Amino acid sequence: MHLPLDIDSVKGFLDPAEGRALHDAALAAAVRGPVLEIGAYCGKSAVYLGTACRTAGSVLYSVDHHRGSEENQPGWEYHDAELWDHAAGAMDTLPFLRATLRRAGLEETVIPIVGRSAAVARFWTTPLAMLFIDGGHTLEAALEDYRAWAPHVIRGGTLAIHDVFPDPADGGRPPFEVYTRALASDLFEEVLGVKSLRILKRL
Repeated sequence: MHLPLDIDSVKGFLDPAEGRALHDAALAAAVRGPVLEIGAYCGKSAVYLGTACRTAGSVLYSVDHHRGSEENQPGWEYHDAELWDHAAGAMDTLPFLRATLRRAGLEETVIPIVGRSAAVARFWTTPLAMLFIDGGHTLEAALEDYRAWAPHVIRGGTLAIHDVFPDPADGGRPPFEVYTRALASDLFEEVLGVKSLRILKRL
């Protein structure tokens, strides 16, 4: 795997081992159709996924409202003041995503979709070869992402979920709840786990 820029220069919380696993999963899946991620932030995962999609001749749809998740807001643990838009009185990560895609040469491969996941999914009709869920971490947001988007994953396609922590002491529970529900649905089986990333196959 050769990334088109220094990935450490991109803000984000994706571990390099998780990123490599995402890239490899997308490279295998993208030959069958497009890939979609929920939760772009500043574009770290988009570089891993987008690089794979470009190699496979596919595209990545990157869905995010770009106002930050709950933990990114002022006063919370993962707030980054550099991402605060004073004029809007809100977080704005979209300019950082666009800069990342430009620096990586991925503007023709990664298609940003600015909006809330559920609103975008409401009229979505395109089958997905791979879905990566890394959006809001409240239970409501995480379940909403899974329920809205998982039905679009084709048979044999890939579902990846980030921040899955079986031990509550390691992190929030909602992504783990989504992961366990996906397995309990009998529609997905786990094929790989790398740190907090889980990769499942649609049966």
